[in-house]
Amino acid sequence: MSTVYELAKTDFAPPKTVEELRTYLQAALEIEHLTIPVYLTGLYSIVPGTNAYGCEVIRGVVLEEMLHLTLAANLLNAVGGTPDLSHVVRSYPARLPFAAPSLPLIKLRHYSPEALKTFMRIELPRSLVPPDPHAQDRTWTSIGQFYAAVRTGLDTLEKAAREQNRTIFTGPAGHQLGPADFYNSGGEVFPVTGLGSALLAVDVISEQGEGSQDTIWDSDDKIFGEERQVAHYFRFKEIHEGRRYGKHDLPRSAPSGPLLDITWDDAYPIDPEAKLADYAGNPELHRQAAKFNKRYAFMMALLEVAFHGSPRLMHEAVPQMLALRDESQRLYRNPHPKADLAAKGLHAAPTYELDAKLFAEARAEAARRVRTQAQSATVPAQSAHSSSTHSSSAKDSPKDSAKDSAKDSPKEQRA
Repeated sequence: MSTVYELAKTDFAPPKTVEELRTYLQAALEIEHLTIPVYLTGLYSIVPGTNAYGCEVIRGVVLEEMLHLTLAANLLNAVGGTPDLSHVVRSYPARLPFAAPSLPLIKLRHYSPEALKTFMRIELPRSLVPPDPHAQDRTWTSIGQFYAAVRTGLDTLEKAAREQNRTIFTGPAGHQLGPADFYNSGGEVFPVTGLGSALLAVDVISEQGEGSQDTIWDSDDKIFGEERQVAHYFRFKEIHEGRRYGKHDLPRSAPSGPLLDITWDDAYPIDPEAKLADYAGNPELHRQAAKFNKRYAFMMALLEVAFHGSPRLMHEAVPQMLALRDESQRLYRNPHPKADLAAKGLHAAPTYELDAKLFAEARAEAARRVRTQAQSATVPAQSAHSSSTHSSSAKDSPKDSAKDSAKDSPKEQRA
């Protein structure tokens, strides 16, 4: 059972101990992962060359979810925990954590109005969550409420520790990922080194998803100095409504800006509950679907090892999404192997299934990559001094420059 679902069964309360805080942050990893296969299915099911705006938006959100996943790992590492990606959702449909039981399951849907409704359900801001007449005061009600509890726990526990001349931030600094390890146009990864950067990480995760201070806007302009844009929920609502938001629009109002060119027919319709077993009657499609799941497991394993102190593997993990795109589209171009579903116009699709054996094999392969990197980094002394040009460029590499600048980054100055 995933940590997040076990936590959702408990009474609502901020974590009261560091051990509880680690449980909450492991749950945060699982929440951020849950979104990625859902959004990738919507993105990769779009017929190539169509729906440029929808592609751009969903791709940007996926990268920001990868940012959130990495920041959650930094938070967990910072307080002495160990990120474990074997606890993530291993198959879909899946239940949305901290949501009313009456809500439908989260399914892998092709690009469509139904898919966008699913995306919006995931990113729904706290202020827009309808009241549950059956919920009690001690009941979890939303993902936004969960992150508010994490924020309170971080603040309360660190302040209590300081009163005893201690800190909760005891994790190894070498397990923190920074801007040199992962960057995208919607913010950047930064190390969590204390309370200020920890609270900032929670704010980035929350506000990119649901908006800042009950507005439609995220806080990237204030935190990262980037152009302000609407938060995830509202970006998805723009696509669903076929219209951009105006600068004076409010969270509870419909978008009032320019119309968008959205064509729902330019997507491969799929079965939202497809499983690998459905392809057993077509050996070629079964092999392709199994290959996709194997690559997906490998990407997750690379991420986990990167979070365990091998940050260079992030440079291998993120490009795996492009390979997943190519392999998924090989499936989408084929009719569903079941005749009744093919007759309805449905296509084959990735299933994003991670069983224990597959993930164990992926972990072993990721560990081999770490050993290979370590061996390639061991260069004989004479080679290291064979060229002054090479020596100079190594000292001033972009990665090192980014790491140096991160020490005095605006994030820690704000903290």
